[in-house]
Amino acid sequence: MITVFFPLLAFTAFTSCSKEDDGSAGTGRKEGLADNANANFLDPQPATHRLEFPKLKGGRSVILTHRLSDGEVNYSVEWDVEKKSNRWTCYQIYAGNAKKAVRRKDQKSRDLYPMDPLWPANAFFTYDPYRGSGYDHGHLCPSQDRVNSRESNDQTFYLSNMQPQVHDFNAGIWEVMERKMRTYITFSVGLKDTLFICRGGTIDREGQFSYIRNRFIVPAYFFSAALMKYKVRGQDDWQYKAIGFWFRNEGNPGTALSPYVVSIKELEGRTGIDFFCNLPDDIERNVENKTAEQMIRSWSIR
Repeated sequence: MITVFFPLLAFTAFTSCSKEDDGSAGTGRKEGLADNANANFLDPQPATHRLEFPKLKGGRSVILTHRLSDGEVNYSVEWDVEKKSNRWTCYQIYAGNAKKAVRRKDQKSRDLYPMDPLWPANAFFTYDPYRGSGYDHGHLCPSQDRVNSRESNDQTFYLSNMQPQVHDFNAGIWEVMERKMRTYITFSVGLKDTLFICRGGTIDREGQFSYIRNRFIVPAYFFSAALMKYKVRGQDDWQYKAIGFWFRNEGNPGTALSPYVVSIKELEGRTGIDFFCNLPDDIERNVENKTAEQMIRSWSIR
């Protein structure tokens, strides 16, 4: 299923929805809108009701939801048509997503970074502005989080899932963070269920981005917000915990992540993005107000 949504107009290529679209992966008390005052539940796109979604910005931004041939949501992007830039990519990850059924897309492919087939007209440049710019094609949904099928892996290489990153950042601390987050699912045992992830670069606030090459935006900072749904052994209720990361887009070969951990509340203040808005408000307040020190302990970050 492929859906492109404009503020006043929606185009849908399939009519069926995946089972996760209605928030069945744990959005909580969806029927009680009073419990979710800032949720996306009034938005007509079912995918935006999922837990990985932040509050939609609207305006000149559109939601691009990439689906697999069986209808499952692979990942979603909020794309700013005016700025021709990704604001964030969000997705879910289970242990099965990282089971190596396929190799990462051939890095010598002539079409390694294709245009996004969901882009509306004039939403991006007519060429790949990353090439020769000195910046990497920085994945937001990493290809290594989608090695369970050829289709899911190939979709992560769409240019809409990229932001320009300094190479020694992309291949340094950013990759360390990506690998660390995968371990919570791929090497977990017991009652861990799902990771809900939202990542992006800063494109909205003065001083948090620059322009090169005919208004090609380069974020000065990158962020990652993750929410884990899990159960405590012996208890029936689902529990949630979250963690935020904030990085400068600069060469960083380090391996220690703890200096970059920030509370979700602080990450929201820095980005202007309301993360995990589809959680019931009491749960949202609880996870977003945990301090960096509490997150470092509960996620075993060093």
